[in-house]
Amino acid sequence: MKWKRGTKSRDVIDIRGASKDSSAGGGGPRLPIPTGLAGKGGIAGVVVILVVVGINLLSSGGGSGGGFDLPGAFGVGGTAPGADNPQPLPPGEDPQADLKDFSSYVFDDTQDVWEGTFQRSGDPYDTAKLVLYSGAVQTDGCGSATSAVGPFYCPADERVYLDLSFYEDMKRQLGASGDFAWAYVIAHEMGHHVQRMTGTSSEVDRLSRSDPGDANELSVRQELQADCYAGVWASTVFAEGDLEPGDLDEAFTAAEAVGDDRLQEQATGQVDPDSFTHGTSEQRRSWFERGYESGDPADCDTFGAEEL
Repeated sequence: MKWKRGTKSRDVIDIRGASKDSSAGGGGPRLPIPTGLAGKGGIAGVVVILVVVGINLLSSGGGSGGGFDLPGAFGVGGTAPGADNPQPLPPGEDPQADLKDFSSYVFDDTQDVWEGTFQRSGDPYDTAKLVLYSGAVQTDGCGSATSAVGPFYCPADERVYLDLSFYEDMKRQLGASGDFAWAYVIAHEMGHHVQRMTGTSSEVDRLSRSDPGDANELSVRQELQADCYAGVWASTVFAEGDLEPGDLDEAFTAAEAVGDDRLQEQATGQVDPDSFTHGTSEQRRSWFERGYESGDPADCDTFGAEEL
């Protein structure tokens, strides 16, 4: 992917230098609520944490849902190490400087795309933030987490949380490498911000709490929609002439790598479709590709689709 180095973002909060284990404290087409969710209203009291690597944890403690055994990776109590003293790494001492710059560029680009989409529709848009941390992090409203949970979005504070070490984890553990694979991860999390702005996230949470038997299917549909939104963003990168040979293949590989079936089989050697929370490898690639080919977020209505 072609990108511009050296730009400084007001929407990126770098706290990796706070301590050995850094953390943070508080701080176009129309986008309707998808078919099946419109008109149901209400703000959920329990925030659902949506993690791209296949984990669906509730702020009440929750548990892993994607084949990973991560006890204690996420919780609502306490303060993660370094929360009282957030600060960036000195530029000359940052071994991840290039990855930070690329992550900031992709985040800003996705933000610009969605902000423009909302503005053209006459809808309000709240600016998201990207928090770069190392080891552990404290959020406003979603509890504290270690980097074991992978990248995630917290609807309560409208921030994407990212430990840059996950870039190497993707290559080593998931077999997903390349800059556009990484870009897919960031764009997927920004897809959750779009869902926050349209009211989809709160509706999914409310419906999941009112009928827990539907929670997994609702989560799958929400995650696949975020994949589709990532594809919509990728289509704008293509339109601007910034895609390079192999970029789409990298994104496809990453989407397939975090399918529930693939993750479960790698972790346990077995696949349990009833426990899926993010969708299969085929579904995740298919919905990303659908968003890319269409370029229209209105075509990302996973909630109204009979077949996923």
